Amino acid sequence: MTERGWGRRFEDPITIGDRILVTHLDAGEYIAASPKKEHAASEWQAAMKVEARVCLPASGSCGH
Repeated sequence: MTERGWGRRFEDPITIGDRILVTHLDAGEYIAASPKKEHAASEWQAAMKVEARVCLPASGSCGH
């Protein structure tokens, strides 16, 4: 069965430095914990918009 919600796994994990982001929750926590200067960058803003479209539809969870 496919995971749904914030626990949903990426098809390919994302490696950033020494961290590996495996789920949407990992990515959200990484972005939220990043310094404001970093997560204000246009690349992160674009990533957060995509994440919001995937994970925050009307039902409030990923993949629905």
